[in-house]
Amino acid sequence: MTQFFLAAQAAQGGGGMSFIIMMVAIFAIMYFFMIRPQQKRQKEIQNFQNSLAEGTEVVTGGGIYGTVKKIDLAKGIIEVKIADGVVIKVDKGYVFKDTTSTPLQK
Repeated sequence: MTQFFLAAQAAQGGGGMSFIIMMVAIFAIMYFFMIRPQQKRQKEIQNFQNSLAEGTEVVTGGGIYGTVKKIDLAKGIIEVKIADGVVIKVDKGYVFKDTTSTPLQK
């Protein structure tokens, strides 16, 4: 009876190592398919926000299309012209996309 019990414990002990290997593999897959691409996308957005210039067409986080009129780096505020005579202030962190590749519909 004790030999049976010892054999059962030995069989369970080997499964622990395969469980650890499986968890490491799952984490590696999640890193390469989810975390790493998101970090690259964030870096691209950050580079775009840092390279903003007057006259650049942008889309804000709220989905408003417009053209950058003025940049205040000290306060982190960008003035965006959305129509003739209409200028709004937007936080620099909420300007996400350069629309020069996709022209605005008029």
